[in-house]
Amino acid sequence: MKAINPYLNFPGNTEEAFNFYKSIFGGELVGLTRFSDTPEGGKLKPNEKEKLMHVSLPIGKNNTLMATDALESMGHKVTPGTNFHISITTDSKEEATKFFNGLSKGGKVTMPLADTFWGDYFGMLTDKFGIQWMINYTYPKA
Repeated sequence: MKAINPYLNFPGNTEEAFNFYKSIFGGELVGLTRFSDTPEGGKLKPNEKEKLMHVSLPIGKNNTLMATDALESMGHKVTPGTNFHISITTDSKEEATKFFNGLSKGGKVTMPLADTFWGDYFGMLTDKFGIQWMINYTYPKA
């Protein structure tokens, strides 16, 4: 396993929150992707297109704080206390599948593990104890 990091969900103010965190922890925002940059971007309301689909802020050694704007129009609702996931980055596709299948037993798959438009092997689930997980494997660059 490469890393375990927190992944936060915000009700539309991710950019404001991450600029705040950046002012405290330093560093630079990376992987900033707006919903307008996604395949679903054309279906969104104009005020939602510029919201953040993903952003990362490296903090310290081998730690990354990540987040998204959880858009209600896409079926998401932010509830304080459950507005986060534990994100696992794996060393292999097989390890990702093993963790995903194990954690999802008795739980609920919210996004099946599959290749994504951004090029990773990724899935989301809530385990039988109510903990939300993201499992990700990044293919090696050729």
